[in-house]
Amino acid sequence: MRPSNSFLRPVGIAVLAVAVAGTAGCSWLKRDNALYAQSPESRPLEVPPDLDQPRTDGAMALPPAAGSVTRSGMAAAPAASNVAFTVPGQRDEVFTRVGEALAGTEGATVSSQSQALGTYEVAYAGSQFLVRVSTAQGGVAVSAVDPRGVAATGDAPVRLIAMLQAALAR
Repeated sequence: MRPSNSFLRPVGIAVLAVAVAGTAGCSWLKRDNALYAQSPESRPLEVPPDLDQPRTDGAMALPPAAGSVTRSGMAAAPAASNVAFTVPGQRDEVFTRVGEALAGTEGATVSSQSQALGTYEVAYAGSQFLVRVSTAQGGVAVSAVDPRGVAATGDAPVRLIAMLQAALAR
């Protein structure tokens, strides 16, 4: 028995449609987006809007203060210690006087100096440290500091600062 022509036609169309859809794949549904063409590692990170900024509430609670403090004011103020003192005068004048006093101090060797920075690099009694001359409230501060800018420790800085203070008092 031979199948009828009316039965073969819809079956043939269905087979043809399945074959065309099978070979075309999803290319009919594909979108052309350059972001998705890249590898997953190189795609830009998508961050939700509420997570793109760090929280700042309470991040910078300032302590109550009577006056304003600036970084330069903090650096220039001498610490109450035995390796710092204050003298009246102008910074450049005191810097010159400190250099003259260091040159006249037995055992003190100045290896370098910087008037712009207000420092002398000094070797004295087996220690190396900086003698810093800076503007301070009420005059000019002369202090002994280590290369990090922290007050120098040890007997040599204490003795040299005491000698400088005596020499500048004259």
